[in-house]
Amino acid sequence: MSTSMGTPKILPKILVAYGSRNGSTAGIAEMIAAEFAEQGFEAEARPAGQVRDLGAYGAVVLGGALYNARWHPAARAFARRHAAALRGRPLWLFSSGPLDRSATATELPPVRHVAEAARSLGARGHVTFGGCLTDTARGFIARSIVRNGRGGDFRDPGHIKEWAAKIASELR
Repeated sequence: MSTSMGTPKILPKILVAYGSRNGSTAGIAEMIAAEFAEQGFEAEARPAGQVRDLGAYGAVVLGGALYNARWHPAARAFARRHAAALRGRPLWLFSSGPLDRSATATELPPVRHVAEAARSLGARGHVTFGGCLTDTARGFIARSIVRNGRGGDFRDPGHIKEWAAKIASELR
């Protein structure tokens, strides 16, 4: 992309970090990174616990699965560990988890821990996406939810892509 003077504008490299137990949130992070790539950005999705330094990234999207109204521990730890660096760059947050269509039907407010992180880190936005829980889920409670017919894939790829495209537009 060029500025009005004809000089190419350098687009920031974007990190999409995530905390995921059964892969649903990881899948959302991959969809977000793929949309950034379609928009011309260099982007990568990485597990939050594997990121040691944010120096290479000009913007960050941080996501976590929701369990019992709590954000995934890896997402919370990432926010604490990288707080100073996150305050100095564009940041967006996402949550995943509702096992119904509520996240697509209406904007769901962030849970308390996510709202606090958004405020303290100066996040530019937050969204909650539907989750996914299938018969491959780990953990007694997760498997019970699926066995009782309340599992399924409630992620909305169109909603995810639209949200990522909006961020890309803001970063231009």
